[in-house]
Parts: sequence; structure tokens; C-alpha cells
Amino acid sequence: MTHPALKMYDYHIWANGVIIDRLKEFPQDIYHKEIQTGFSSVSKVLSHIYLTDYAWFDIISGKSMNEAITTTNQLREQIETKSIEEMKKIFLDLSERYKELLNSQENIEKVIVVDNPYAGELETSVSESVLHVVTHGSYHRGNIATMLRQMGHTSVMQDYGLYLFMSQTS
Repeated sequence: MTHPALKMYDYHIWANGVIIDRLKEFPQDIYHKEIQTGFSSVSKVLSHIYLTDYAWFDIISGKSMNEAITTTNQLREQIETKSIEEMKKIFLDLSERYKELLNSQENIEKVIVVDNPYAGELETSVSESVLHVVTHGSYHRGNIATMLRQMGHTSVMQDYGLYLFMSQTS
């Protein structure tokens, strides 16, 4: 049986794909359009999701949080300027790397120590780290849905219940 954290990660991949596919339906300027909200554009939110996923991939792979933050800070400008089509590709590439990493884990409940430069040391597990990635992504996909509504567009349903229904029928 699939570990619940791995099933949730599959949901995360699906939900990212759903929102990216919806964003591809809009005129290109919507993706980078500056608006007054928590993030200045949809592209910055999607980039934030990607960079956080990337950082946690590095952490689960054994890098320190400081190393992961340094890497994502170096990538940020490059990621934020990508088109929505390029974002879809890099999300898919990272999800493949995640799946390889997670499937290679002998024990997904293995404890890892995360030394967060802002909050201190945290003992957690690989599975809890994956759940963090998933819930973080869900939160910010909600930001994107709100931003689209503020610009006069509709988002797309992307909740876990729909994912379960869709994965059951495919």
C-alpha cells in the first residue's frame, strides 16, 4: 500500500498541473501582471511554490536548510521570469526527481534534523516534510485562485476530494 505522504505528494503534482493548465488558458500578460496583493503577481506565487518544493527536495536529500535557501535564492530571479510553459516543465522535472528520491527511501518515517535559521532546530520525518510541501503548495494555489478572481477570472477546482475522484476514475 502506498504511504499516505506519497499519495499526498501525488495530489500535489496533480494540483500543480491543474492550476498551471488553467493559467495557460489566459492571455500571457495575466501570468506576470502586477497586482496589489500579498504577492505582486501570479508568477511570483507559482515561483515561490516551486522554490519551496526545490528547497525541501534538497533538505530531504540531506542538505542543510541554509544550503537549500542559498540555492533557491540563486535560482529565484531565473525562475520568476520563466513562462507558464517553462514552469510546467520544471515542475514536472522536479516532481520526477522527488518521486525517485521518495521511492528510494528505506524508511519514509526516518527522522531528519532541520536547522531553520529563523526558527531553530526541528526534528521531523521525511514524510512530515513531504506533507509540509503539499500543504504549503495548497495554501499558495489558493492565493493564485484569489488573485485570478481579483483580475476578473475564474480559477479551477483543485481540492483533494476532486483528486481522489479523478484518480479513481483514471
